[in-house]
Amino acid sequence: MAAAGSGSGGQTLGRSSFSRAAPNLAASSSGAAGVKVGPNGAAFVSSGIPDLDKILGGGFLLGSVVMVMEDTDAPHHLLLLRCFMAQGVVHKQHLLFAGPMKEPQSFLGTLPAPVSSSKEDGRHRVMGVLASSDGRASDEGLRIAWQYKKYFGDEKISHAEHKDNRQEFSHDFDLRKPLERHLLKGQHIECVSTQDTDTLSDMQDRCSTFLSKLPRKDGGSLTAGRIAIQSLCAPQCGYFEKDWDMVSFIRSLKAMVRSTNAVAVVTFPNTVLSNSFCKRWQHLADTLLSIKAIPDEDKDLAKLLTGYQDMVGFLHVHKVAQTNSQVPVILDASTLSLKLRKRRSLVLERLNQAPVDGSSGPSYAASGSCSSSSQGSQLDF
Repeated sequence: MAAAGSGSGGQTLGRSSFSRAAPNLAASSSGAAGVKVGPNGAAFVSSGIPDLDKILGGGFLLGSVVMVMEDTDAPHHLLLLRCFMAQGVVHKQHLLFAGPMKEPQSFLGTLPAPVSSSKEDGRHRVMGVLASSDGRASDEGLRIAWQYKKYFGDEKISHAEHKDNRQEFSHDFDLRKPLERHLLKGQHIECVSTQDTDTLSDMQDRCSTFLSKLPRKDGGSLTAGRIAIQSLCAPQCGYFEKDWDMVSFIRSLKAMVRSTNAVAVVTFPNTVLSNSFCKRWQHLADTLLSIKAIPDEDKDLAKLLTGYQDMVGFLHVHKVAQTNSQVPVILDASTLSLKLRKRRSLVLERLNQAPVDGSSGPSYAASGSCSSSSQGSQLDF
């Protein structure tokens, strides 16, 4: 028994199946901007919403098709689509947008800009003062830089410089502020209108040409791309009610995306589809989401949930894409509340029940047991 505990057996005990392996920091990031390598060699791009990236285990999986079921009462799906497209523009990734409008380029003007805090602006100003070597910096700027160095030290200043040089994987976007126009110029951005097309063959050819520029290479830097298709089966589209053609297009798109460094996000109004075709669409999706707007002035729901005044809708995660693994993804919560932080950026939170009024019975701290009492209360059972 003693011999079994030494040698290779000792190594086995040191790294048992129940111990958590140390994360490989070298494999946590990729050479391309906006691409992150996760467990099992899976590569992700950000959805444009940091909370959604955490829920999905890293973001949208490269080589997958993400489908979002729209709500007929409110166009909240456009919030997700705009953040997804804006994140790709910020990272200077290839982008293909298709929408049921005559001029799809106009949709680019609605993309939100990243949120910039005053702390980050002050840090950039201090970095510029510290980096200036021409001797013409003002005394006020030098005083601010000296105070910054006094409180944070040289190590934190160098760490801040390194953090500023490294582009963030995910950003918070200000829905009230449009993206700067210079970011939309000189980039690989294509727009396609689905309003006047009678068939999906042209759309399929555009996607094939777009994805041919994003081959998956082993051992090299990744060049990621994004495809955003708005309301694929909307009545405004020329191929409306051609159900089998749309299913064939989704199958071909899924096959083309699978071998590339791209992600395709498709939103569709599921109410215009029959039940059988809606099930087919959901089955073809690698990641399936649905969004539902909150009815105005729902007093019963306001009493039930906390933070109801900040909610704009509910996001339900039906399916999560995975690769190189047979372990199913089990989420802590599949339905989340979609809120606006400071009325500008999207956040996702778990649904919390509103606290019970103290006058209706004893609090949880006062009574922790579920046994019956002589007085009786609503919490006893």
